[in-house]
Amino acid sequence: MALKEYKPGTTFPGRMGRTIGESEPAWPSPLRARQGAPNVLFIVIDDTGFGQLGCYGSPIATPNIDKLAKNGLLFNNMHTTALCSPSRSCILTGRNHHSNAMSCITEGSTGFPGGNGAIPFENGFLSETLLQQGYATYAVGKWHLTPAEQISAAGPYDRWPLGRGFERYYGFLGGDTHQYYPDLVYDNHQVEPPKTPEEGYHLTADLADRAIGFIADLKQVAPDKPFFLYFAPGANHAPHHVPKEWADKYKGKFDGGWDVYRETTFARQKELGIMPKDAVLSRHDPDVQEWAKLPADERKLYARMMEVFAGFCEHMDHHVGRLIDFLETMGELDNTLIMFISDNGASSEGGPNGSVNENKFFNNVPDDLKQNLAAIDELGGRNISTTMPGVGRTPATRRSSDGSARPIAAGPPTRSSFTGRRVSRIRARSVRNSLTPSTWSQPCSRRSPSNPRRRFAASPSRRSKGSASPMSSRTRRPRAGTRRNISRCSRTVRSIRMDGGRCARYPERRSRKAARSLARSR
Repeated sequence: MALKEYKPGTTFPGRMGRTIGESEPAWPSPLRARQGAPNVLFIVIDDTGFGQLGCYGSPIATPNIDKLAKNGLLFNNMHTTALCSPSRSCILTGRNHHSNAMSCITEGSTGFPGGNGAIPFENGFLSETLLQQGYATYAVGKWHLTPAEQISAAGPYDRWPLGRGFERYYGFLGGDTHQYYPDLVYDNHQVEPPKTPEEGYHLTADLADRAIGFIADLKQVAPDKPFFLYFAPGANHAPHHVPKEWADKYKGKFDGGWDVYRETTFARQKELGIMPKDAVLSRHDPDVQEWAKLPADERKLYARMMEVFAGFCEHMDHHVGRLIDFLETMGELDNTLIMFISDNGASSEGGPNGSVNENKFFNNVPDDLKQNLAAIDELGGRNISTTMPGVGRTPATRRSSDGSARPIAAGPPTRSSFTGRRVSRIRARSVRNSLTPSTWSQPCSRRSPSNPRRRFAASPSRRSKGSASPMSSRTRRPRAGTRRNISRCSRTVRSIRMDGGRCARYPERRSRKAARSLARSR
């Protein structure tokens, strides 16, 4: 016999008699996702240039990412901000990074609006929205969205992943971490890696294992419940740590240097249709040394650094492939919307000479070429922090600080009609629409709590030169079909008024009218 259910908060529809036989039970209906709702997998890699993936013309082997692009959509004019935290805040909220108070990375926050590093709670995360729609929500990997002074064991924890709509988390809270000895957090507590580097430990593999475990835990108990997985490996951010055998696969492949790399990658991009046939390669960056004029020992050093990076990138692709293969084995791949993007371009942290100690960059200490040359045989190992010179953004020049185009691919749940398509020009708003589930808006995200007739003002429409958010936050009239979301906002406004201006979800917030009344009474 099917259970009788009723909406929580409504009248009990069962019957309470004198005995069990005279009684009829009924149960509050649990939160369930819409029947057939797709899983959502958002893969965000780090510091990867436009010309550093195989599907974008790179000689680096990324077969799993290439397969995703081949079976889905490949974008060639998708822009992000130039830094990690701002881009990631845009991806998870759909808002401009200044609206998220994330004009810089969390460690570079300032005491001014738009840059204090504390994302407003009213800027709902995608995880919070999908959680309310019956999804299981998981975050694995890099976070970098909590103010730097709040990531210790002392908390507070409300801006950690579990405080922003994710039910489970495993990864690191900062901007980067050691790939062999990472600073790991499991849910709301710090943990040690499950094994040592001598036992074969590497962070990327560990993150893939944990992501697979979260999904397996869900599907073996609730096979029809969809999930949202935000998977953000540390690659390809420095330090570039990878087992030697992965780097050695590229032995000698970059001996021609970065100038040859740019030319061959650009030619390949034309063949793939990513670049127009009549496109002209941008000029040589004057800040980058000409390869032909470098001494032989420097060319050997930089070529090895490029080999290590290539191995690191392919190693990441391998473990992304493991995750996708697991979904296919589970029969979930065709019902999973997969988005793949890099948060910003090729890192310039290595400077023109690369580095074996990235802390020098953060402390404005110049690198020592002799020290780098002495460590050439240890590059990629766990005893040094390898960072290659800041190149890899073909067809652009080397810098990542201009917010230019990023690699992005999407695999929709129903793939047959999308196979092999490329989108040559898109607006940032289009990416948000391609990801949008049935209800994207959050309560109070479009109306002011103090005045339901007044819309929230977005950040200024003029963006910084060369910087573009991956999601549009321009204020505009709601599209057709969003009346239900607006009514949700209205209900929230009413709840604020009924509670004396205090919001039930965020009790510390009061409407302006209530605040003025309170001030007068005092």
